[in-house]
Amino acid sequence: MTYCLGIKTRDGLIGLSDGRITSGSQLSSARKVTMVGSGGDRFFILNSGLRSVRDKTLAYLRRDMSRRRGETYPTMLDALSAFTACLRQVAAEDKESLEASKLAFNLHAIIGGQLAEDREPYMFLVYPEGNWIEVDERTPYLSIGATAYGKPILDRALSYNTDMQTALKIAYLSFDSTRFSSNDVGFPIDMVTFNAQERLWRQSNFDYDDLVEQRLWWNRNITELARRMPDGPWVDTLLAAGARADVAEEEVV
Repeated sequence: MTYCLGIKTRDGLIGLSDGRITSGSQLSSARKVTMVGSGGDRFFILNSGLRSVRDKTLAYLRRDMSRRRGETYPTMLDALSAFTACLRQVAAEDKESLEASKLAFNLHAIIGGQLAEDREPYMFLVYPEGNWIEVDERTPYLSIGATAYGKPILDRALSYNTDMQTALKIAYLSFDSTRFSSNDVGFPIDMVTFNAQERLWRQSNFDYDDLVEQRLWWNRNITELARRMPDGPWVDTLLAAGARADVAEEEVV
């Protein structure tokens, strides 16, 4: 299992992927984000699913790019079409034998960037069959892998108009919620950003000890917020006499 998240806001793009690889009872780490292209004409690919399918699809994509004699794809739609063509080729070659071995052909990908002829950044979710959807402003994120645990904070706190600094915090909290509840998702994490105004990519990697302050702050404050939440109608019927007064007295202190 894995957790990959792509966010598109007014300021640009964010990509986040965890680095945990599980195989039976063994754990290891590997990058699940790939930067494709050079200079400003680059895009990221986040993957979940069988690593062998992922590696072969990316190898075919790199071969396709090398045949272009150094020319990059003019638009993200061209890059997307090239990736899905490579994915379908791998499916034609390997899907039957993988399924005969009880292995699902389950590669999902999030692809995002802005190329020379694009008027803005674009981001897409590609399914194993090669079909795809595009992120929109009403739901400005796409996620793959263990998506259930990190979804609530994204739906509640993230919008297209969220500034990049805040969106990065929400992206981390989405991952941390997933990590906390899923043994198959964990550190290290890779994060990339694309600033639409500068047309500049930035990338970094963080391990468990790098984010201790943020993790402790969130744990402490989410508990405090729950304590300070207004009481509901359950107080009169579900709490022992005096319990509500005890809480009020603690708040005064």
